[in-house]
Amino acid sequence: MLITYQITPNLLTEDFIDILNRSTLGERRPVDDRECIESMIKNADIIVTAIADEQIVGVARAVTDFSYCCYLSDLAVDESFQHHGIGKMLIRKIREQLGSKCKLILLSAPPAVEYYPKIGFTQHPSAWVLDSTKEIV
Repeated sequence: MLITYQITPNLLTEDFIDILNRSTLGERRPVDDRECIESMIKNADIIVTAIADEQIVGVARAVTDFSYCCYLSDLAVDESFQHHGIGKMLIRKIREQLGSKCKLILLSAPPAVEYYPKIGFTQHPSAWVLDSTKEIV
């Protein structure tokens, strides 16, 4: 099966929701909040899709300054296409858009915690998250 990869800055909202739901990432994304999903697409700096038989089977979405750091905010591969290197290739395609000194940063979905070390990521011990519902005290 031939899989092609392309930069997709104008990814359709329905297509993004669909691939999120066909991966395990849909459980942790606001797929029922169309306005939020549209904003996630609109404000991303890089979106790469993997396509097989005219269907999106994977997506990577990133926010970056292109020089120092890139936050890989979404990496989703259709569950029936996982374990074929699509995630790795999506990450490579994101990195091709970045400067040579730019670090790739992500927060792993719980089911993928074991995946990232296998492909070369190192765990950072001091990442912190402030949920939107929490006040700064």
